[in-house]
Amino acid sequence: MRKLLLVVAVGFGLVLTLPYLSLDVDDSRLEVRDGLQYAVLVAHIFTAAVALVLGPLQFMPKVRARRRLHRVLGRTYLLAGVLPSAVATIPVAVWSGRPVTQIGLTTAGVLWLITGGLAYRAARRRDFTAHRAWMMRNYALTFLAVTSRILVPLLLLVQIPFGGAEAGAIGERAPSMIPIGQTLGWIINLIVVEILIRRDRSPRRGRLV
Repeated sequence: MRKLLLVVAVGFGLVLTLPYLSLDVDDSRLEVRDGLQYAVLVAHIFTAAVALVLGPLQFMPKVRARRRLHRVLGRTYLLAGVLPSAVATIPVAVWSGRPVTQIGLTTAGVLWLITGGLAYRAARRRDFTAHRAWMMRNYALTFLAVTSRILVPLLLLVQIPFGGAEAGAIGERAPSMIPIGQTLGWIINLIVVEILIRRDRSPRRGRLV
């Protein structure tokens, strides 16, 4: 499962960054008004890709067993991935001009920073159970980059049987679904991860009784 997660993360990381490798504003998938907005967007995308790819490695037993490597990767994930990308998320969301995007992505960015900080604090206190749980929540927010891009086409497809969109014009409705997919993405991810965290803790509680 962890290896599959890594493969998916690498694949989506390449898809996300490919249009921006040329550093050409005309290749941007999102509308930008000037060089500053483009620079912030590029910084957000590339650092998000770093977090997306490094995240699954943190949960692999072989990596966790090598404590020094685990610490280096973890700090790189947080400092070179989550921190700069989360900070850049906020202006990118505000510049979108879409209220749902502004609220949804800004909230996700703030939670991204908070969960990353709590994960780091737990590690410093050597509370590794809490550290792992906070890292799982943090990566759930990172994985929004994947989930949102899966949800948008699904949201469009489910409208067809109910007459909400015709198959031929489905692409025209995509922009209106993107903010919804972005917001639902991190909410769904956090719910799934919270279920996994509670499931993992249940056997331990049972053994303590």
